[in-house]
Amino acid sequence: MDVAVAPQPNFLSRERTIASPGFNRWLVPPAALAIHLCIGMAYGFSVFWLPLSRVVGGAAPKDCPADMGFLSTIVATDCDWKISMLGWTFTLFFVLLGSSAAIFGHWLETAGPRKAGLAAAFCWCGGLLISALGVYLHQIWMLWFGSGVIGGVGLGLGYISPVSTLIKWFPDRRGLATGLAIMGFGGGAMIGAPLADKLMGYFATPASPGVWQTFVALAAIYFVFMISGALGYRVPPDGWAPKGWTPPAPAANALVTHRHVHLDVAWKTPQFWLLWGVLCLNVSAGIGVLGMASPMLQEVFGGRLIGLDAGFDALTADQKKQIAAIAAGFTGLLSLCNIGGRIGWASASDIFGRKGTYAIFFVAGLLLYAAVPFTAKGGIVFLFVLLFAVIITMYGGGFATIPAYLADIFGTHYVGAIHGRLLTAWSTAGVLGPVLVNYIREYQLSIGVPRAAAYNQTMYVLAGLLLLGLICNLLVRPVDEKYYMSDEEVAAEKKTSVAAIRDEEQETHADFEDFTEEALEPATEPAAAIRTRGNGAFSPILLLAWAAVGIPLGWGVSMTVLKAMALFH
Repeated sequence: MDVAVAPQPNFLSRERTIASPGFNRWLVPPAALAIHLCIGMAYGFSVFWLPLSRVVGGAAPKDCPADMGFLSTIVATDCDWKISMLGWTFTLFFVLLGSSAAIFGHWLETAGPRKAGLAAAFCWCGGLLISALGVYLHQIWMLWFGSGVIGGVGLGLGYISPVSTLIKWFPDRRGLATGLAIMGFGGGAMIGAPLADKLMGYFATPASPGVWQTFVALAAIYFVFMISGALGYRVPPDGWAPKGWTPPAPAANALVTHRHVHLDVAWKTPQFWLLWGVLCLNVSAGIGVLGMASPMLQEVFGGRLIGLDAGFDALTADQKKQIAAIAAGFTGLLSLCNIGGRIGWASASDIFGRKGTYAIFFVAGLLLYAAVPFTAKGGIVFLFVLLFAVIITMYGGGFATIPAYLADIFGTHYVGAIHGRLLTAWSTAGVLGPVLVNYIREYQLSIGVPRAAAYNQTMYVLAGLLLLGLICNLLVRPVDEKYYMSDEEVAAEKKTSVAAIRDEEQETHADFEDFTEEALEPATEPAAAIRTRGNGAFSPILLLAWAAVGIPLGWGVSMTVLKAMALFH
């Protein structure tokens, strides 16, 4: 008589990532950081724009003929690319990040973080290799397709891959856990930008700025880190909770739920769209300023940055170089505030609550933006810098707090997929914020407003966006009872996911270790045994994992601090 044998799980399947007893949950954040620190280089891609705009003409860039069509321009090899054309890569990054996170979020919940992390590594690093070929052949469309499109998909997968996992490992510290991971995305440019600058200096020749070689080197380095992070992911078994932690009893009308809302239902609720507005409006205000930080400081204060009573237009070329160096320090300081806000505000949200934390963002942000024109008019550089430093902490904090906010409102079962769909707000903000800042500035200059005052109206418009965000946040209420899944529906969803995984394993069956039917069912071991998982003791592996991400991050912070010191020289 034949005995049916359950299929063995694929090495990449979610079942192979379930943590064993004794696993330390603090190994998961460095795995997430290993991926986020790599994909966070998207913020630092502007380091390539100037070298890429001088590939053909060298010190004197060779412009394409004015009558050359768009299609001819993107395949031309005898004229240089404009920085405005290169900047489309940055736009594609965040449009594809949001859209791919929305599309693949549900797949990620079923496939598990390991498979998603590996897919992110192949997309991000493969995109860099395609871009390297595009630079070598001088085909800008390959740069857009490689890093912008393929790499943008990698950004989306890599960004959301740890969110659901971390929230499940840290139900007692949701804000801290997501803040630790998402901090890496903000800090990735602090490592990648100076590293890329050094690599370009090493590879540069009289005939090449060394960009394509740098892309290849970064792809190799990032691939090692991202693969290590993906393989380091573990998920807790059903029923797991931190040792000694008891979930608080549900309170009437409390925002924090212990139930779950299905992905296909969540996006139809008013809460989803209110939180979409919360994220979009907070990010629009911050990202617009972040993208214009350097020119804004230079144009507002001009010669006052170096002790001269002269506007920006009155400065000599050498003097403009001096204030550009100071503005670079300002940009570096904002980068530090960005990552500091991600971990700081997200951790604080565990105390203030997610709704209370966002209320602080919007009220304080509104007042700070409104105060900027007065500090600019008074020539108070230190106060101007301080205002934006605080503003950018809240910009970063908004990214890190939103996953925990979603888990509070919709439960944890589909939080990764729901977060993926909500990130379309980021894609929208990535266009809205810079467009508002850039076009309002250009309009102000066109009607004769001095450069030093060209950003005043922009600050008031951004303050208005934050007022709208505050209203959205205040309107957030607990999800209506009709939207929650019943316990039977949750159990049925888990069985459906298991069945889907079994079908996949039968199709992609490989000869791995023995696996039994019981391993795919909900845990049946005593609850006390399950609850001890994830509380393993300190080990050399834990120290090594944190050192692997901590040392590069520390190097990036030190490089940024050195640049920021020029601001206060």
